[in-house]
Amino acid sequence: VIAIPVWQGRVSPVLDVAGQLLIVAHDGSAETTRRHELLPDEGPELRAQRLRTLGVQTLLCGAISRPLEDLLVSSGIEVVPRICGEAEEVLRAYLSAELYEDRFAMPGCCGQNAAAAMAVAEGITASLLVE
Repeated sequence: VIAIPVWQGRVSPVLDVAGQLLIVAHDGSAETTRRHELLPDEGPELRAQRLRTLGVQTLLCGAISRPLEDLLVSSGIEVVPRICGEAEEVLRAYLSAELYEDRFAMPGCCGQNAAAAMAVAEGITASLLVE
């Protein structure tokens, strides 16, 4: 299950204040379900708990605070941070292992997005590479 925080059809710039998630279940060859879910407007613990409850395995997001990222990673959720762009394009790029392209990097990330996306494609936890 893949989650993308969305705002006006784009990846929300900051996960910590995002109000809505696009949740997509994918079986490796096709999308099986899709829905939008609300995120609680409370601290990182409740946000992390909500993502776990939704069964999220991979989170594609923009900026994220270290405390929230640590909570998600420690609960087994793969976090791919510093992503920007139209949510649908980001989802397609992730599913086709093209998320490393510079056009999906948040401005000012100095290539960190590419390293994280390439690590995800290779099965390495992205948060271990990006500080």
